Order: sequence, then C-alpha cells, then structure tokens
Amino acid sequence: MGLNIRAANAADIPLIFSFIRGLAEYENLGDTVTASPERLQATLFPAEGRPAAECVLAFQDEAPAGFAVYFTNYSTFLAQPGLYLEDLFVRPEWRGRGIGKSLLLHLARLANARGYGRMEWTVLDWNESAIAFYEALGARRMQEWQLCRLTGAALAQHA
Repeated sequence: MGLNIRAANAADIPLIFSFIRGLAEYENLGDTVTASPERLQATLFPAEGRPAAECVLAFQDEAPAGFAVYFTNYSTFLAQPGLYLEDLFVRPEWRGRGIGKSLLLHLARLANARGYGRMEWTVLDWNESAIAFYEALGARRMQEWQLCRLTGAALAQHA
C-alpha cells in the first residue's frame, strides 16, 4: 500500500480538524484555535465561490498520517502567482518516514504544474528540526523579512 497523497474533500473535515488541533498542540498554541468543522466546511468547501485554501492528506498504509493546507498568493515582482503553504503536519507516530518531505514535494510539483513562480511558508524560529529539513531541500530562509499580522480586535477596529 505505502504512502498515498490525495486532495481532501468535504467528508475529510473531521480529519482535517484533528490535524489542525494536533499541529496547534505541537506548536504550543492549542488555546488559540478558534476554527470549527463548520468554518472549515464554509472556507475549504464552500457551496458557492472559490475555496479560501486547499488541502492534501497523506495516508501511510491507509492510516491518516499528515496534511498540508495551502493557497495561492501573488508576487508583483514576478508577475506570477505562488503557492503559500499555511500548514504542514505529520502525526508524531509517522515522523521520520519521509511523509513530510513527500507532502512538500507534492506541493512543489503542483506549484510547477500550475506555472507558479515560487512556493513560500513560515517556520517557527525554535523548530530547529523543521528548519534543517527545509534547508536540506534547498529552501532559503528570508531572515530580512518580518511577518506582520492584524487579527482579532486589532483587525476589527478598522472595520
């Protein structure tokens, strides 16, 4: 059987939600998750319009092992779309078997097939194993760039 990576569908919402919670716990951010299965349904598989993001699932010997959530961004400097990897997570019991690498390479092939100019993501500065993993694949950390974010009340005050 081996490894199988496939696009998620609406029936996978409970599994996607469990991966999100697992990732949040791993990153010590479990108390910040406000997502719900209903909101995932509305944003990933809307009844009308385009989804806000896409998701692929990895199964090892039919067991759910990991996921990646991504969306299209845009580079004005390249005048091309790009693929932004929002989340990549492999359950602890499946780590060290190449599943994370397979997910990342799956998305790189997808970005190439779609004619995207680049693929980007963020990594927590304390996650040394992930940093080493990404750099071994040829990724370059953009240390001169700092992420800025408006969320919650700070975003709402500008409504």
